[in-house]
Formats: sequence, structure tokens, C-alpha cells
Amino acid sequence: MDLYEYQAKELFAAHGVPVLPGEVADTPAEAKAVAARIGTAVVVKAQVKTGGRGKAGGVKLAADADEAAEKATGILGLDIKGHVVHRVLVTEASDIDTEYYVSYLLDRANRTYLAMASVEGGMEIEQLAVERPHALARVPVDPIDGVDAAKAAEIADAAGFPADVRHQVIEVLVKLWDVFTAEDATLVEVNPLVLTPNGQVVALDGKVTLDDNAAFRHAGTVARFEDTATTDPLERKAKEKDLNYVKLDGEVGIIGNGAGLVMSTLDVVAYAGERHGGVRPANFLDIGGGASAEVMANGLEIILGDPSVRSVLVNVFGGITACDAVANGIVQAFHLLDSRGEAVTLPLVVRLDGNNAEEGRRILTEAALPGLEQVDTMDGAAERVAELAGAR
Repeated sequence: MDLYEYQAKELFAAHGVPVLPGEVADTPAEAKAVAARIGTAVVVKAQVKTGGRGKAGGVKLAADADEAAEKATGILGLDIKGHVVHRVLVTEASDIDTEYYVSYLLDRANRTYLAMASVEGGMEIEQLAVERPHALARVPVDPIDGVDAAKAAEIADAAGFPADVRHQVIEVLVKLWDVFTAEDATLVEVNPLVLTPNGQVVALDGKVTLDDNAAFRHAGTVARFEDTATTDPLERKAKEKDLNYVKLDGEVGIIGNGAGLVMSTLDVVAYAGERHGGVRPANFLDIGGGASAEVMANGLEIILGDPSVRSVLVNVFGGITACDAVANGIVQAFHLLDSRGEAVTLPLVVRLDGNNAEEGRRILTEAALPGLEQVDTMDGAAERVAELAGAR
């Protein structure tokens, strides 16, 4: 889960990382009230989960509360790289002497953690890595040893932090590691980490990504930070039903068991769709190994709730969950949805293969469910479901 800047800074403050005071606002009036409470010049910053806010006009300086309301009016509703601004952070303005960069991230390729730091902060780190790779220190961090003062000093020295700020940077690095580990993050980034004219080192911005796999350990944090306002309603509903669903811009609903199989299904449906009016997959939905009637019904309910869907493909390879169990789940799902007043009215193509596939096909044939067709091969099923979607 990616956090907004204000959420990242809340975590920073909880772990002792120095940040400037500020509050979020949803309206210009709220921004004015926040600025009045701060009582100094403020910065009004768009809260979107993307970079380049400043270049897009999403970061504005305001001298007083009235100007903060004016700046918030111009920022709220702004589209920044496809992200519409619904909220702004109003924070105390600060003079900047020097900008730095520090981060911790999960290094998947090397199966470890990586610290990155530079005395040339402020610019996008991807740009710095390309244009001046020697200016970005990369220091591996052992997951067992972590970052203590000695390791933080190694990181600071590798980046070339000057002696007059080295001690403060080391303290910040240790505290950011606390954020990274205590909150089960996969990314903690500060860009810029700034030195103010009075000699203080402050995290002026923040980016944090939390590991969804560890959400069960942080129920309170997830509930507090989850972005329900901008989440697709179908994705939110699917999450409530514990379904692994991602909404896409297409017309063919997809249900499969196993992420790899579902991804392959998306590819073959997209390819087949080119021959039938350019129809595309409407979603990613992996029901995993639990193709019970309730799971199948919930999956179909989510997909049928998408007005863009014209046809549905159920592509299952029987393994631990045999195809006859999947077939029974489909039959019962039809009955469950019918009892809810949500009968399946779209054409549905089913491809069963693997463990007990023949028995599963027999069950579906005898059930004679309305609008359901069976196709033996994955390519054939993709062709047929795309044809049905293209004809509607």
C-alpha cells in the first residue's frame, strides 16, 4: 500500500524523524484554518501518489491563511499524471540551505535490503541515477543486522555527507530504519531531506510503501491509511470479499485459479479480441485454490457488476482443487446468484482442464446452465469469449 505524503510523515513523526508541522485539508476553508493555526508562511501541497507535483503546479507557497485558501483552490481538483487532487497538505514553510536524498528499499534481485543516499537531493532519483550514478551511494543492508549507528555512519560516509551534518543524518537514518522495519515497509524515501539555514536536518517530503502481506500485523494502520475515496468501487467490494481482483478497461470478464494462469488468460483473450472488434480483458480475478460455490458466486457477482463486461471466461486448471469441485461451484454459484436476484444473464465460457476435468465437464453439461458454453482448449475458449463480447 502506497501512502500519501502526509501519512508517511505521520509515521516519520511517530518514530522520531524530524518533520515540519502540518495538517491535511479537503477544502480551501480547511486549508485557511490550518494555515491560521500554523501562524507562519505555509506550503500547500497536493496529496497524490505520484511524483512531479511541483512541476505540475501542485506545490505552492502561501504567505498567510487567505493566500493558503487561494492556493488550495487552485490545487484541489488538479489532474497530476492522471491523479486528481482531493486533498492538500498545509505545512509550515521552511528556508532550504541544502537538499539531500535518503531511502531504504527491498532489493528483490539480491534478496536483501538496500540503502541509497546522495548529497544531491531534490531531483527525481531516477534522473540522478542515470545522469550522475556516482553521486548516488548504494549500500546493502543485512536483514539480520539492520541499521545501527555504525551502519548509518557507513551509509552517510558513502554518500559524502559533510561533517557538519553527518551526526544528524546518522540519527535520521537510524530512525528511518525503525520506520522501515516496525511498519513492515518495502520502501521508505525522503526526497528532499533538507538542511535549513539554522542548521537543522528535516524530512521535507516522504514516500512510504507498506507490505500488504504484513497488513494483518498492522490492522490499525491499514484502517487509518487505506484510501477508500479513490479506490475503484468494484475493487473495494472484491477486497471485502477477500478476492484478488483488479479492474481493467475491457469487455471480457476473467476468472481463473492461479495468478500465472490468469495472466496468461489475459494475454490470449487480448490477442483473440483483436479479431473481434478490439475487445479486451475487463479484469484480473484469481480465485486461487478455493473454488467453492461462495467464492465462485462472489467472483461472478463482482464481474457482473461491471457494466463494461459483455461476456465472461472461467479458465481453470484442476490441481489441488479438482475440476469437478469447480464445476459444482459454478452450478451452485448460478443458483446462489439467482436466489439473490442477480441471475447470470451474460454469456459465460468455461474451460476446464487437469484433475477430474472430464467429470467437471459432465457436471456442467447435465446442469444445462443458461448461457454457459464449454470449450476444451484455452485458445479456443479465448476465441469464443471474445467473439461473444464482440457481437454484443
